Amino acid sequence: MTSAPPRTELPSRAREILYHVVLEYVSSGEPVGSRTLSKKAAIGLSPASIRNVLADLEELGFLVQPHASAGRIPTDRAFRLFIDALMKVRTLTELERARIQAQVTSAGAGLSGARDTVSLLSELAGTVAVAVAPRLEALTVRTVRFVRTGVSELLAVVVMSNGSVQNRFLQRPGISDDDIGKVQLFLDDIIEGRSLRELRELFARRLASEAVRADAFRLLVYNLGAAALGDQEPSTSEVVIAGQAKLYEMPEFSDARGLKEVVTALGEKGPLAQLLDPSTLGAGVRVVVGREVGDLGGGHIAVVSAAFGDPQHPAGTIGVIGPTRMDYPGVVPLVEATAEALSTLLARPSQPPEDD
Repeated sequence: MTSAPPRTELPSRAREILYHVVLEYVSSGEPVGSRTLSKKAAIGLSPASIRNVLADLEELGFLVQPHASAGRIPTDRAFRLFIDALMKVRTLTELERARIQAQVTSAGAGLSGARDTVSLLSELAGTVAVAVAPRLEALTVRTVRFVRTGVSELLAVVVMSNGSVQNRFLQRPGISDDDIGKVQLFLDDIIEGRSLRELRELFARRLASEAVRADAFRLLVYNLGAAALGDQEPSTSEVVIAGQAKLYEMPEFSDARGLKEVVTALGEKGPLAQLLDPSTLGAGVRVVVGREVGDLGGGHIAVVSAAFGDPQHPAGTIGVIGPTRMDYPGVVPLVEATAEALSTLLARPSQPPEDD
């Protein structure tokens, strides 16, 4: 998981009590008092001793007390420490792993399949799940193939790293089947590891080169490549969300203000896409809590996410959105397993269309 900023080191007893405060608050949603904690065998302290530690944790900014007679509630700082250093991540059951693998394999990694995968993740996590695909031009191009569909017509089939396919009909009179095969072999070496944006820029530079203009075959290659990839306007990231109703039912968002904040957060696809941009996530699972998310959700939500696909050119992001009082030990492995299953699917060699 993404590392956090430097934090105050706590004595082992304070860490143990903070750990149980977070677990209890996640479970109950209510402020946690010293008497509740004193009943836990792992702590082994009197309510009076626990109260002293709770007061110290409050002074350090890990806990807040709604009013004098109430228990304590963990702050964003407490959740950050819990996530980075205290929590024990749950091991997924074989059934959970099998369901995730079967769903991803059957649905595929494109946006149409993402909806079913996101729905399953929402069901398993018990809160909102989300998938974000990057802008089309940021994706790596996996293959470009040309299929003859008429005497003077070709179908250009472009397969992207996320499994999506772009088709375009090209009018090219006079090109032979032998030339088509040679062009494809030449393009295979050019496109390897490059994004759609990089290839469009490369083809434009090559076509402007005098050396290429003087070479009939290379001119044909770059003209066909440029035509196959097109020159559309930059696309926007697409966001798929499932399980919104689960979030609306949670006590944190039961009042008018909380409901408005979460509805607004889920409706703002632009900020969500920016927050979950796969190119910024890095490796592994990232957890952002409360104000770390920014103003989204009024600082009352948390996001657990992971990029999937080629680590150098991620194909998208899968994640979970919930209240800061989220079951992180259970959600983190679910997100991780789903991202791994999607990455495995995308790593399989694609099958280009056969020439008729």
